[in-house]
Amino acid sequence: MATIYEVAELAGVSLATVSRVMNGNVKVSDKSRSKVQSAMKELGYQPNIIAQSLASNRTNRVGVLVSELSGPFFSYMLAVVESALREEGKHAIITAGHSNVEKEKDAIEFLLGCRCDALILHIDAVSDEYLLKLRERKVPFSLINHHIDDIAECCFTMDNEQGGYLATKSVIDAGHTQIAYISGPEFKEDAQLRLQGHQRALAEAGIAFDDNFHYRGNYNEDGGKAGFDELSSQQFTALICANDEMATGAMYSARKHGLSLPNDLSIVGFDDQVFARYTYPTLSTVKNPIAELGSMAAKWVLKEVYEINTNEPISNVFEPTLIKRDSLQSIQGNQ
Repeated sequence: MATIYEVAELAGVSLATVSRVMNGNVKVSDKSRSKVQSAMKELGYQPNIIAQSLASNRTNRVGVLVSELSGPFFSYMLAVVESALREEGKHAIITAGHSNVEKEKDAIEFLLGCRCDALILHIDAVSDEYLLKLRERKVPFSLINHHIDDIAECCFTMDNEQGGYLATKSVIDAGHTQIAYISGPEFKEDAQLRLQGHQRALAEAGIAFDDNFHYRGNYNEDGGKAGFDELSSQQFTALICANDEMATGAMYSARKHGLSLPNDLSIVGFDDQVFARYTYPTLSTVKNPIAELGSMAAKWVLKEVYEINTNEPISNVFEPTLIKRDSLQSIQGNQ
């Protein structure tokens, strides 16, 4: 088995340079880094991870916590985060909190027990106080989809209230005044903000918010189905759903009730997941830049923890955009 001494000799560099390359130290020229990496590959050298972490006080592990491991939303975000870390020689350890306080805390302690250098958290249940105490323990972490004023520099969010406003304003601008809404779980911050945006758009147009036109969903397809079934006793020409999965469930139920889409009912979702462009009709929705949020949270960790500068400015707040497709139709005589 090749040794670090043989790598240094073949690369024509010092042992210290080889060590810096293996530890991801930025204070190595690209030329020296390339020589070391080529020598390691030629010799089939495998560094001793345990010894390497002891020497550098770094494990090159980043813990990533999300609400769920299933579904296209989180799988896409995880793919982006893992790729950004892997490009810089860091590895993600991934776990789920299932939107439960104790499970989220347990998952965070598990990741810390794995000696992760930093955490990337997409949380739903733990309190801001818990997270601030985590920061007091000198645990570096970035937050996705949650904002805390005291640690705003490591929070990466989209303006969910504005997104909810854009979704509802799009159907109002298309001439709709009878508008129903399926919201996400009440305990989720983004669901609350999207509902507030919906209410702001209604108020701006002089349309009273009526709870009879509101169903509290669960961000899953079955929530969209149940929501439409519950709301179907009301008369409405447009339906806003707080995410795309519920929108597809609502589309399914609307057809079962004999409605033609979008002739009888316009539907708008939220997130712009990949499948939104393949539904029939294609789904109008609000784009949630989850890839950018995940990538930026990872780059913050790389910069703040590993001192790796990706030469990209750190942006903390992203704006939503409306993606108009065929599921939104203007009422005749309105534009």
